[in-house]
Formats: sequence, structure tokens, C-alpha cells
Amino acid sequence: MNHLKNKSCRAALILAACTLLAPTPAPSQDEKAGAEKARLSAPEKVFEELWGVFNERYAFFKLRGVDWKSQYEKHRPRVTAKTTDDELFKILSELLAPLKDGHVTLAVKGKGKEKKEYCPEEMTDFEREFPSRKLQKRFWRMVIGTLKSAGFSEPEELAEVFSYCRNKDLGYIRIAEMEGPGKKALARALDRILGELQDTRGIIVDIRDNPGGTDDFVYRILNRFVDKKRVGHYKKTKKGPGEDDFGELRTRHLEPGGAVRYKGYLMVLTNDASYSAADVFAMLMADLPQATLIGDHTNGIFSDMLERKLSNGWKYTLSHQRYYSAAKVCYESKGIPVDLEIRNTRADLEKGADPMIAKALELLGKRL
Repeated sequence: MNHLKNKSCRAALILAACTLLAPTPAPSQDEKAGAEKARLSAPEKVFEELWGVFNERYAFFKLRGVDWKSQYEKHRPRVTAKTTDDELFKILSELLAPLKDGHVTLAVKGKGKEKKEYCPEEMTDFEREFPSRKLQKRFWRMVIGTLKSAGFSEPEELAEVFSYCRNKDLGYIRIAEMEGPGKKALARALDRILGELQDTRGIIVDIRDNPGGTDDFVYRILNRFVDKKRVGHYKKTKKGPGEDDFGELRTRHLEPGGAVRYKGYLMVLTNDASYSAADVFAMLMADLPQATLIGDHTNGIFSDMLERKLSNGWKYTLSHQRYYSAAKVCYESKGIPVDLEIRNTRADLEKGADPMIAKALELLGKRL
């Protein structure tokens, strides 16, 4: 018994010695990253969070000519434990600046915080020509004056986003935003507008200076003008850090719908201040055989805005989706091109006439 007992003790000692001499497994990459992240100061952590999510989810680095890793190497060393909130906001803004994307934002909000917002979007040609609210009001008064000179009635406003009028043969609809009224209110507004314009031969649809809205709103309007079911657009969503790390390509269709529809000619007025859902609206209209686009290309920011919150409470958004036309063309950053190019300038105010309205009326007159 004692002999067996001694053998057991020796075996246990040998096993313990082997265990002590065995090499410790190297920490995994995730463990290293976790340990490194735990050592980061609060400002450094915020920088890493923002850069990392953009690295994985932003859809247009290549298209917009931005080397995101170079941006990291340029700006990351500027952030330390001593970086103040004001300095950090400035650094992050400069990190995002080359994207020049109107759907990229950084915002500081909340109780006890100084409100700040940053967007790397460049000023549009329309905004350069009409930079103040006063000038923009004069612009829209000029539009109405041009219509009245052609025998149109005083525009009537409806559902907060529409204004419309007509003369004997033609109609005019301005869509100020691509959101606002709910589904039922939107349907009632479209029934009324298109009902009153039903006997016209053509309609001018004005989406200049339109900040956008939702795809659903756009489709509910466009369904009133389509002749048959057709592809509206395709869309895919960025899922990972690789250039081609996207989810499946999804298809959305246009289909005839609504109680009152319209089959006449359409002259669609756009400019580079037609944003987001207004981009989508113009893209869908461009595929309709009865539609002609007049003006300037749209702004070219199609994606929905992915919103995220940083560990310090700041919020940011980014473009994480690629939209494609029915022909599978991506117009991001370029905007939807027009069939006939005309740009509004401040000189139009002095002349008192809108050249886009004038050209639309001319073209519709030739088709009557």
C-alpha cells in the first residue's frame, strides 16, 4: 500500500512540473484588441469607435476618393488622454471632411452640453446663387409670377408639402419635401390634386430645393404616374470592412396605384439642391417614357442615414447603402442627369422670369 501511495505522489509531482513548464497560449487577436481598448483614454476610445464603424459600414470611400486608413494615420496621433471635447470635435470633423457627403453628420446635443453639428457637405450651386432665406423667397415668388404670366391660377397649398395650380391645358405641382403627411393624408392630397388636374395634357412637377424624405413617400407619389409594374431601384447595404462586403441586392418595384392616376406628359424640374429622396424621385421619373427632366443634376446622396451613438453621448450618421437605377447605375455623388440643362441664377430675379418654367411650358406647348 505504501509503495503504491509513493508512486501516486511521484506521478502527481511530475504532472505538476509539466504543467508549470508548458508554454502559456498566446492571447488571441480579439483578446489583444480588447486589452488595448481597455487601456485607451476616453477621447482615444471615441476616435476609435467612430473610425471603426465608418471603416465597416460606410459605402463610398472608393467612389468619393478617400483613403480611410490614411485618414486614421493622419488624425489618430492627434488624440490623447489630454484632448478636450472641443479639440476632439474638431479632429473628428477634419477626419470626416474629405467625404463631402450630406448624409454624414456629427452632433453634440444633450442637457448641459454646448450644441454643435458638423456635416462635410459642400454648398450647392443653387445655395450659392440664393444663399439667404430672403433670396429663396424671392425665387419662389418669381416662379409663381412666371406661372401667372402663362395664365395659371394662384397656387393652392395642401398637406404642408404640396402647392399646385393650373391653366386651361396644363398643371403645376411643387413638392417641397418627400415626407410629412401620413399614408391616408398623402393619398387624399394626391386624389385631390390629380383629380383637379385630370383633364390637363401635361404637368410640371417641381422638386427644386427639396431636402428629401422617405422612399415610401416617393413610391406612393410615383405609383400614380406609372403605366405598368416596373423596377424602381435596387439597393444593397454595407456589412463589413471590405470594399465589397455588402448584403444581397434588393429590388423595389413601381406599380400603378391610387384612386386617381395621371397619364399625361410630365416635365420634372430638378437642381443640385434636390437631395436624398428627391434624388430617388428624379431617378424613378427618368425611367418613365412620358417624363422629361429639366434643370440641373440632383445632389447625389441616396442612402438612408445610419445613426449611431458614441460612448461620450455624441451622435453621428453615415451613408451605408448603395442605390442603383433600374439599369443598375449608381448615381451617388453625381446625381441624376437631366434631359435639358438649365440653371437658375440670381439674374433670373432681376428679369422676373424663371427659365426652367418657361422651357417646360415651351416643350409642353409643342406636344399639345
